Amino acid sequence: MLKNVIASLPRNLVLAAACAGAMASAQAQNAPSRIGFVYTERLMTESKLAKVADEKIQGEFSKRQKQVDEMIKRYKSSREKFDEDAPKLSDADRVRRTRELLDMEKDVQRMQREFNEDLIQRKNEERTAIAQKAFKLIEQVAEQEHLDVVLQESIWTSPRIDITDKILKLLDK
Repeated sequence: MLKNVIASLPRNLVLAAACAGAMASAQAQNAPSRIGFVYTERLMTESKLAKVADEKIQGEFSKRQKQVDEMIKRYKSSREKFDEDAPKLSDADRVRRTRELLDMEKDVQRMQREFNEDLIQRKNEERTAIAQKAFKLIEQVAEQEHLDVVLQESIWTSPRIDITDKILKLLDK
């Protein structure tokens, strides 16, 4: 039942309650609580691992991006040509070329959608690998610095509890 109640609460409220519980526990033991904070988005964008992953993905997908761009260019060119020629075409030719353009548009949309889905999936794979390494390092730093809790989401954070730079340095080794 407690799990159901906790699951129905907003995530920030649960985090605040957990922090309050950790602090109350530490105060009961007459020891100050220690909190750390990590900007995970910075880890995913500023680390060398993230930059290498972005370059790798760019290399993997650049050829497909060019293919998508070329197909869009061909479609636009065909569309413009059709718009110019439409008044001169017979009804049968106009219908045939309209169908061809619709088919071409569907192909372009499908190709773009597949490209975007594959790109997002690939980025997520790389981010997951970075996150796994980062979480191990966060755990190590938390143990070394005797932190009671490390948060990764916050509205405001004091720079003195921010351990993001330490984690970035360790990730970049």
